[in-house]
Amino acid sequence: MQALVQQLIYGIQLGSLYALIALGYTMVYGVLKLINFAHGDVYMVGAYVGFYACTSWLPFKELATNPNAGGTNILLAIVALLLSMAICAVLGMTIERFAYRPLRNGLNEVDAIFWGFAIALPISSKFGPLFSVKGGLAFIVIGVILGFLMRPVMAYMRKRIKLSSSRLNALITAIGVSLALENSGLLVFGSDQKFIGNLIPESNWNFGGIQINSGQFIIFCVSIILMAALRFIVLYTRRGKAMRAISHDIEAAKLMGIDTDKVISFTFALGASLAGAGGMMVAAMTHVKVTPLFGLQPGLKAFVAAVLGGAGNIPGAVLGGIIMGVSEAYVAGSPYSTYKDAIAFCLLIIVLLVRPAGILGKNVAEKV
Repeated sequence: MQALVQQLIYGIQLGSLYALIALGYTMVYGVLKLINFAHGDVYMVGAYVGFYACTSWLPFKELATNPNAGGTNILLAIVALLLSMAICAVLGMTIERFAYRPLRNGLNEVDAIFWGFAIALPISSKFGPLFSVKGGLAFIVIGVILGFLMRPVMAYMRKRIKLSSSRLNALITAIGVSLALENSGLLVFGSDQKFIGNLIPESNWNFGGIQINSGQFIIFCVSIILMAALRFIVLYTRRGKAMRAISHDIEAAKLMGIDTDKVISFTFALGASLAGAGGMMVAAMTHVKVTPLFGLQPGLKAFVAAVLGGAGNIPGAVLGGIIMGVSEAYVAGSPYSTYKDAIAFCLLIIVLLVRPAGILGKNVAEKV
């Protein structure tokens, strides 16, 4: 019995993490009917930001030598968490602005500058790392030149290419953005594994033979706080009401004077910040190795959790994440532990056969 309860506790902690990532998938799907497959890679960026914040940007190393610095370390850990969320929010807005918005609104000169610098990234890596003097200078010079040269190309494409609302185009773009982020991670962060040491003194609490790790407890509590904050934003703020209006009918929302582009950008920022928080907490509290492919598997599992609960349904994403985490924990603790990663897709197949809209999803008839 103790083993079952122990696995349940671990599963709920793991499920809260999946739910945190799945919320980003389900919010974007709710407003755009788009599966943002790059979301798992935003989670990876959050882990890297957490690594650099904890090893280079913030004075954790100096504080670790001070036995009285525990409280200060907690404060700096909160700063690192907020920094990961902020940078990932900006990344989410950038992805929406330069990858998905041109599919809706067309290209302009700002897109030319951005894509000039995007193409300059792999070229400038030949001169040295991006954060070195030679590599950084090459990136700026090549980016400016390419951005200038691409302006007439973008102007021509804007006139000649007709916009398409095809979901297939958006899906292919999402896969392309995911691959671009993974390969950019190799260029910017390198292929070597990153590791975060102890930020906060760890402890194990024993309750009648049931062990609770302080790191797992922190991840669970922070996840719950962030989910509660998201619920408040969606239900009780003007921007949250605008998100719900766009989810219901984007054309009607435009007619009511809602700036849909700003609201969609805010939605991406909100979802990306949650994914960044998850990546930072996992890297800092569980001491896993961080690589450019760090977000691939959690991203896929969170996507399954979002579909499991009902795509576009926020409580459904949380429920799907918890079910995913608990199921994986019990399989991991059984003799069939090698199949723990397959349970996600088995659950997805079963739910899609029994209830295609997801557990809390609703079947909506499409007008043709």
